[in-house]
Order: sequence, then C-alpha cells, then structure tokens
Amino acid sequence: MSISAELLARYADVVVRVGANVQPGQIVCVEADIGAAPLARAIARSAYESGARLVDVWYTDEQLVLGRLQTAAPDTFGAFPGWRPAAMSALMDEGGALIMILSSNPELLREQPEAVVATLQRVEAVQYQSVVDRISQNVTNWTGVAAASPGWAAKVFPALPAAAQEAALWEAIARVCRLDQADPVAAWRAHIAGLAARAAALDERRYTALHYRGPGTDLTVGLAPGHRWRCGAMETRAGLPFVANLPTEEVFTMPDARRVDGVVRATMPLNLGGTLVEEFSLTFRDGRAVAATAGAGQALLDALLRTDEGAARLGEVALVPQSSPIAQAGTLFYNTLFDENAACHLALGNAYRFTQSAAEALDDDAFRAGGGNLSAIHVDFMVGSAALTIEGVRADGGRETVLANGEWAWA
Repeated sequence: MSISAELLARYADVVVRVGANVQPGQIVCVEADIGAAPLARAIARSAYESGARLVDVWYTDEQLVLGRLQTAAPDTFGAFPGWRPAAMSALMDEGGALIMILSSNPELLREQPEAVVATLQRVEAVQYQSVVDRISQNVTNWTGVAAASPGWAAKVFPALPAAAQEAALWEAIARVCRLDQADPVAAWRAHIAGLAARAAALDERRYTALHYRGPGTDLTVGLAPGHRWRCGAMETRAGLPFVANLPTEEVFTMPDARRVDGVVRATMPLNLGGTLVEEFSLTFRDGRAVAATAGAGQALLDALLRTDEGAARLGEVALVPQSSPIAQAGTLFYNTLFDENAACHLALGNAYRFTQSAAEALDDDAFRAGGGNLSAIHVDFMVGSAALTIEGVRADGGRETVLANGEWAWA
C-alpha cells in the first residue's frame, strides 16, 4: 500500500472520529476488499483507541467475482450468501457501527457479458435490501470511505508508470480528504458545519421543484412535500452524529418520485460493480425513466432500471458546486464516492426517509403517497458541470437561480 503509516493513521482517525463517530463500547463492522487490509487494520486500531468493544473486519475479494464469472456454471449466478446482509442488519439493529471501504477496479468486469454482470448485481441488490432500509433510516452510525488499489489507480492515472499509479491515487485521496491539514479531524468538523449552513439556507427557500439546464439536459425535478435539505452530517435515531461519506461536498434532499419530467445527460461515467456505463442519458415522464441510451454499458443500464418498481425513479437530488476541492482537482476517479462530490448528481432508486419531515414514522404506502421512492438500489449518477444551471421553482411559480454555470448563485 503506497501510503505512509502516518497518513494512514490520520485517515483512520478521521474515519473513526468524524465519519462513523465510533462510541465507547460499540461493536464495529468494517467491510473491505482484501487489498484494503492495511487501512482496515488502521481503522480497527483507531476504533479500539476510541473505546470500541469489538472490531470485526469482513473481507471480500473482487477477484473472486471475476473468477466466478469466468468458471462457474451460469445457472448458479442466482446463489448468494444471504447470511452476510442478515448479519449486517442484525449488527445495525443492535447499535453496532458500520464502516465500508471501497476500492473496486472499474475495469475488472469489462470483458464479461453485461447481462451476466447485471444478474449478479440484481441478486446482490435484492439480498441487501434490509441493509439499505436500515441505512436509509439511520438506524445506527455508518460511513463509506475509499482505499486506493492497483486496478483502480491504473484507470485513474493511465499515463503514469505502473509503479507510480497507486501512490498518485493515495496522494489524491489524502488531499481531498483533508489529510494534509494540520488537524484533519478539526478541518472536517469545520467543513461539515459549512455544509449544514448551506442546507439550512436551502430549507428556508422551500422550493417546490428544481429545473436543470445544460448540454443535453432539460429536466424538472419536483421536490417532495416536507422535504428537508441535508448534508453529510447526520444523526442516528438515538441522536448520535456521524458523517455518512468521506469525502463529502454535497447538500441533498428528496425528490418527488412522481414529478420528474424531461431529459438528463450524465456528465461522468458510472461504475457499476466493475463495469462502466458511459455517455448515457435518461428521459423521464411522470417521475419514471421511460427511455435510456448509453454509449457503453447499455444492457447494464437497462437491467439496473428493471431491478424493481422503484429503480427507474429518483430517490435523491444533490447539489455540489464546481468549487468543490474534488472538482477543482480535475481528476475523474471512476468511483461514485469521489465523483459524486465533484458534481451535482441524482440517484436512481431508494429515497432516504430522513430527507422528508416525519417520513421515518410512515409505513411504505404512506411514504410512497408522499412522493417517496422505495427500491433495492440507490445509485448516484453525475449530471453537474461548469455548463449546468439550476433554478429553484417556488410555489407561486417564481424562479430563482440556485447554481449558475455550476457555481452557487448566492452566498
């Protein structure tokens, strides 16, 4: 792993103290690819220093997925170890913290049949529905972070010598995660406070819809009644603060899944479990994606939209200015955790109940009736750029520019 022990420890402290905000006596589950073991170990050490009762690391290996696709019988691809999501759900129900380390190679499954990859992803999405439900309801504290890997680094920095690629990716991760600050934990807390202030300002405006205009995009997204703007700073049901993703530069809320109309063009590729969907557009009518086109990954995109009834509707709308440090870095990470914080984005699938007032107390039917969306998936895709303008639409029909050419139109 091409990162110094000192930076690794600083990163782990940010993940534990700001991201998951691990509490004394908590059990912590860390899910990581085997290649991210050094970061998992550093996180475990930091969590124990914060008083964790137990840190249980669950390792995966994406190379095993590739091997399965290459050698296993096709009629076995519906099999899934259901005990993994069941155990994760049980951990969260018991108040355990969850830390997910992402490091996938976006090119890993490029040569595999898209329909087969889509089958695996659909099965996994359905199996993890219970986990998605608990995450969307902030049952406990959780966070998602990233670790550099050789395959991912090769995709991000193809022009560099192979021996230098992973170190370059770690350097980029360290920079956007504020590890170069004198006190990264304090720097993150100050940044989160600024995002919370932006979310509060948007709440005061009470827009009923957002209108997106840019190259290939003319889309109106209705906002759900009682929507609440949030940022990465969240609270569990018990009131424990945590930050769901590191890095985070967004403010987001709940769209009305019934009121989305027009066409939107993605401005970055979408990495779906090791396969890229590129140059794609979606056309919405009455909230549902009724047409989809992609320059690459068409079958995968089509399968994603067919996952379930809610997969073709929106569950999140997020605003990110072009002045974001990740946007300013000018690096395409091919990883949603980073790329979504470089640009405004939308999410297909499940809506977060905490982004609508009182929605956490509603049953599923009442939640849908209020504009909420339910799905086994929640997939962010980027639509922002320096050419994007977004207007807020008020209840009286008046309009106000929110972002002009990708940047906040008001302080």
